[in-house]
Amino acid sequence: MTKDVIALTQRMPDPWGMLAGLLSGGPDNLVDTTGEGAVMRLCDSEGRPLVSVEPPLLVQVAGEAERLLGATPPPVPYWWTEARATTGVEHAEHLAGTFAARLASLADGSAWPPEAARSVAVVKTDEVNVAPAPASAQPAVDVLTDKVAVVIQDRPVVAMTAWLSNALQTAAGAELGLQIVTPPSTTLSPAVRDSLSNWPSRWVVRDEQDGYYDGLTGAILRWQDGMFAPIAAAEATENDPHTPVAAAYQEVTATGERQLAITFRTVHPADDRLVLGGALETIWRELTGQPPAGWGTAEPANLPWSPRQITDLARERAPEPTWFVVVGSPDQPGLATVRVSRTKAGVEEHTTLAFGYRTEEEPPLDALPKAAELLATRHHLQSMLIQLRKARRDLAVPPRFEGPGVPLAFVLGAEEVRQMPGDRARNTPLPQQPVLLGSKTRPALYYPLPGDPSDLSGWQDFERLMRHLKGA
Repeated sequence: MTKDVIALTQRMPDPWGMLAGLLSGGPDNLVDTTGEGAVMRLCDSEGRPLVSVEPPLLVQVAGEAERLLGATPPPVPYWWTEARATTGVEHAEHLAGTFAARLASLADGSAWPPEAARSVAVVKTDEVNVAPAPASAQPAVDVLTDKVAVVIQDRPVVAMTAWLSNALQTAAGAELGLQIVTPPSTTLSPAVRDSLSNWPSRWVVRDEQDGYYDGLTGAILRWQDGMFAPIAAAEATENDPHTPVAAAYQEVTATGERQLAITFRTVHPADDRLVLGGALETIWRELTGQPPAGWGTAEPANLPWSPRQITDLARERAPEPTWFVVVGSPDQPGLATVRVSRTKAGVEEHTTLAFGYRTEEEPPLDALPKAAELLATRHHLQSMLIQLRKARRDLAVPPRFEGPGVPLAFVLGAEEVRQMPGDRARNTPLPQQPVLLGSKTRPALYYPLPGDPSDLSGWQDFERLMRHLKGA
């Protein structure tokens, strides 16, 4: 059963509306705040939280409720108010649903999921018992051990919401992994997938046949030593400790949909004239004909695209790094995550970008060299890797094998080319020589990778190129 309930309303919920929703458990329950007053909580008589409510978020980007919830929201702009019920309390989910239903009624909107918000009546909570502190002190966490924090989700898409981002940061600060448990029907946002790369963080998928498995690798998991961990195959040895793969993970259906995946790094001189996001907007325009639609520091991306606002936020947070997500319009699925950090070299932007295409749609591969040249000549490109993947057009990550991408090209920035000894950067072992981008006296280099898209030979070419450029 879902533990998250969301109200999507045309009008901003006012304090009295929020209070009326929070009193859906009757006057015997207490209203509390946490997170420096940002999160409101409905607690039992002993102060233990039953329902936690995030501040209302004004969403000004079309398509986010459809992408993340499969819901139809009011016209933009609209307000997104998220409530999370404490796991293990029978009435907590009903309280969260009634809260969202009351809020939707008072602020002119709807609640998601519809079946969780059918009544605005007071929920009986007599003799309710919840988990003792400190386990319930962090409402985003359902299970806490000395190794991991576990959160249970039952949403169509597990997104990098504000509370999940906070759970990740809190777990990392305590040197814990974060493990997200979902049913097999759930997918991940790419923003969440990229945040689960550090062991023992992982995506745990419930499965009728194999119990649990890792949604990104397929490894069958069991709860052992305070966390979900892979089991060893019957034939595993000390020298080959492999793990069995869940049958559900291997059930792959070819759809013909594809993704164009691009990762790149830019390094800018640190000065007052710097405006961030220009490289991302440039390549977005070259490949889609339009700029990004919106951005945010969490999902849903709620703000219209604005490089100036992104720059102002990064300056406010400096020297700490800034992470944000960028989305495209509903008719052309696109999603990027950007991490801005201050280093000795300057201000770095590390961007991971993907666009989705139907079977009949052709990715604009011919536009890639020009896009790379613009980034190299105008935006201090350091390096770029371009891949084509057989994957979903909507960019959601399913708990199924999708396979690696095929590398189409690698780009080396002009400064990196200049620093290499002799003609190493220009004379490579690949069949095709690199294409010069920008100035002939100080060029960047575009390396086409002639691998067959039907196999992995492109990665062999890429590895040969990397070894050559490193002088190995």
